[in-house]
Amino acid sequence: MTRRHPAREEWQAVCRLAELEVERGVTALVHGQAIAIFRVLDDAVYALGNHDPFAKASVLARGIVGRRGDVPFVASPAHKHAFDLRTGRCLDDVHVAVPAYDVKVVDGVVLVGHRKSVAA
Repeated sequence: MTRRHPAREEWQAVCRLAELEVERGVTALVHGQAIAIFRVLDDAVYALGNHDPFAKASVLARGIVGRRGDVPFVASPAHKHAFDLRTGRCLDDVHVAVPAYDVKVVDGVVLVGHRKSVAA
């Protein structure tokens, strides 16, 4: 019988931090899901589901990264709706959100964990 190692399975290595362009998105397959990964100016890294619920297309990784006050966001290239990179919540429609995922950088490698719980 093979023993599973949950700690190893929880985090999936995606790429090296140095391979991510600042304020650009990339798409990766993580835990069977298409994930949009973004690196911002302060080298923080965020991961959201790549599917834009307004455009009904997988395009968020191609969006424009910016800030509204203290909130880092990505604006969909399709309809320009902005999504908070930290939570996945739409800044333009409080009833809409995309999945947000835990991210950490260890020894220069970007690791993506599981989907974050949706805050009330």
